[in-house]
Amino acid sequence: MTRFYDLASLAKPLVTAPLALAFLDLDADRRWALGFHDRDTPLTVRQLLSHSSGLPPWRPFTGELLAHQLRRGVAGHPLLRPATPGLATYSDLNYRLLAELLEAETGVAFMKLGAASGLSPAPWSTPPAEIPDGPDAVAWPLATEAPLPARSPWLPHDANARAGMLGHAGFGAAPAQLHATLLRWVAAGWPRRMAVETAPGEGGARWGLGLQVAHAGAGYFGQLLSKIPQGIGTCVLDDSTEAAPLPAPALEADPGPASGWWFHLGYTGPALFYRPSDQACLGLLLHRRGPDGGLLDVESLRARRWAALARFVGQSGG
Repeated sequence: MTRFYDLASLAKPLVTAPLALAFLDLDADRRWALGFHDRDTPLTVRQLLSHSSGLPPWRPFTGELLAHQLRRGVAGHPLLRPATPGLATYSDLNYRLLAELLEAETGVAFMKLGAASGLSPAPWSTPPAEIPDGPDAVAWPLATEAPLPARSPWLPHDANARAGMLGHAGFGAAPAQLHATLLRWVAAGWPRRMAVETAPGEGGARWGLGLQVAHAGAGYFGQLLSKIPQGIGTCVLDDSTEAAPLPAPALEADPGPASGWWFHLGYTGPALFYRPSDQACLGLLLHRRGPDGGLLDVESLRARRWAALARFVGQSGG
């Protein structure tokens, strides 16, 4: 049976960012179009793509205008914290606004636009591996009285995607399907346009227009990726293991220099890596389900990704 994966936030670089680069002016001020009438500074597509808009990390999707929702103060969970001024803060809300702008610009439903990527919009006919609720389910009742959207094997793990929010998640793929999508993605030049350093971010991150820099410090993915020889092309690594991973090397406090690779991660497990110098592209398909059926914590998920990448590095002669 062909395995199928919930790509979660990989929808951002594979679906939403290319559409934004294709259809939207990157530097026009969108404050009024998006309802941010009280905002003192411009709000641009470039900021939204690079997570440098100043929007907080997360809010539950209730269907109301985001600008109105953000006027109500909430607290009690890291997802509900305010953004740090002048520092890129990774936020699904940026890509929600991009989807809204795209629908307004094109007059076409976002999921119909997104299906042109070759990925499968939810609901899906083949269910991905089931994993327990994440922190969005915990934060949800702290910010709204609306009920948490029900889980379904055919719907995304992401609660906001199940509630109807667009742009940040909601797409899935089988391995061969993702490979075909990545071939088109690279050939169209989208990742090359995204891999442009745009904004410094939290924790030393450096964001481009939909991808972030992979650093080469000890324990960072760039340390492994730097060993991959030139000319590997586009590859998809499919690892459906539920075994407990061996620990990954410890992360040094200093992320080190840029490795030459860029990347994006998905909460449910998958990852995407791209090297502009030779247009090498790696799609990593795995899930976050542990040996006991539980949700792998952040460090265990890093270890599972590290193990899969390390095997590929060895196979590629790195």
